[in-house]
Amino acid sequence: MKSKVLMGFAAIVMVALMSACGKLPQAQIDEANAAIEAAKAAEAEVYVPADFAALQDSMRAVNAYIESQKSKLFKKYGPAVEDLKAVVTLANTVKENAAARKDEVKKEVETLMTDIKAVIDETSKLFAKAPKGKEGKAALDQMKAEMETVNAAVTEAQSKYDSGAYMDALNKVKAAKETVDRINGELKEAIKKAGGRI
Repeated sequence: MKSKVLMGFAAIVMVALMSACGKLPQAQIDEANAAIEAAKAAEAEVYVPADFAALQDSMRAVNAYIESQKSKLFKKYGPAVEDLKAVVTLANTVKENAAARKDEVKKEVETLMTDIKAVIDETSKLFAKAPKGKEGKAALDQMKAEMETVNAAVTEAQSKYDSGAYMDALNKVKAAKETVDRINGELKEAIKKAGGRI
């Protein structure tokens, strides 16, 4: 009699476990999706794109597993629940990393903006000292046109920075800095060759 009761109890426990494992973990799915959206809102796609792609891949893998279980008679969502918890943890890390990277980029833009303005000022003064022969004039005109593009890029970078688009601002100011550094170097070289003083 005692063994029948134990067998009956064991059967009830097994059915309870099977039904618990067979229930779609919707709350955990929603939590994981919300955590991913929070990472996206923190601009993780822009500031830590590799991390964000890994996060999305993790969620896709969990969703694929869940879909594969839906068609089974005895559904086993236990592993998915653990994976969803891991996705939430990863999403929170990605969100924090994005915020930290955004702050780094913001500071980098500020430094570059200060640097580029100094190089632009110096380059403007070098134009007055540059040799102005026939060949020199054409080269100077070309450089002056490039400097106008640089100034426009700096203005646009400042506008992007002011609107909070720090990565766009960084890309703009980096490209402009490369151009102005090259022009600056070419002018210095031309002045030296002509025997002038910088």
